[in-house]
Amino acid sequence: MKLLRYGPAGQEKPGVLDHDGKIRDISSLAADITPKTLAAGLIAKVKAADLSKLPLVADGQRIGPCVAEPGNFIAVGLNYADHAAETGSPIPKEPILFNKARSCIVGPNDDVKIPQGSNKSDWEVEIAFVIGKTANHVKEADALSYIAGYCVCNDVSEREWQLERGGQWMKGKCCPTFGPIGPWLVTTDAVPDVQNLGLWLELNGKKVQNGSTKTMIFSIAYLVSYISQFMTLEPGDVITTGTPPGVGLGMKPPVFLKKGDVMRLGIDGLGMQEQRVV
Repeated sequence: MKLLRYGPAGQEKPGVLDHDGKIRDISSLAADITPKTLAAGLIAKVKAADLSKLPLVADGQRIGPCVAEPGNFIAVGLNYADHAAETGSPIPKEPILFNKARSCIVGPNDDVKIPQGSNKSDWEVEIAFVIGKTANHVKEADALSYIAGYCVCNDVSEREWQLERGGQWMKGKCCPTFGPIGPWLVTTDAVPDVQNLGLWLELNGKKVQNGSTKTMIFSIAYLVSYISQFMTLEPGDVITTGTPPGVGLGMKPPVFLKKGDVMRLGIDGLGMQEQRVV
């Protein structure tokens, strides 16, 4: 099942894709896709509904972030060995965790804005997951049952601020528009093997990233278990899990985003995004 949010920014309504790929409004089942409604069993309610009786949504709607108001937006760094190599970094022995600001989240096709003073803004296609129920010290074997669904994320990053300005990586990770998520929140039952999904990104029509979740250093199940040792994960929390090689920082010479660039990215079964750089 593919849940989504549609409409103008800040006024999104909840929806679901029906069997014909049309958007159906689910406002009769929940006011929105939020931590509160996920915790209250939204996914089960939508699965039990007769989608053919829900209102059709007109074509051409803007698609918003696939979950509203997450409590946390957590990211994992250097989670693909070949990406670590291209950045000249050692393979981590434990997951590298950092925060992205909730305020950087935008829809999957919204513009990405180069922040004032930035010279090294970069792209990162990633698979993210959204927590569906409270997780604290969970076992890896049970970890996937705590996930509501998966989505595409572009972990846009300002490399100078991330790596050259001292302190934590989040300096280069939290700028407005640096967190496109969606288009859909794909429920776990629709993803038979989350560790075998292709993910890719094109810059101005040229494919620069082309990887697979099977080459992750730390699997998604491991990440849920690991992160839940250090904090309580709650419904609606978004965790994005690292990127394969092909980022601008790793090119020789490095290539960074400029006004007018177009990023197009996707993951098998989870949909595609397209952002213009402004």
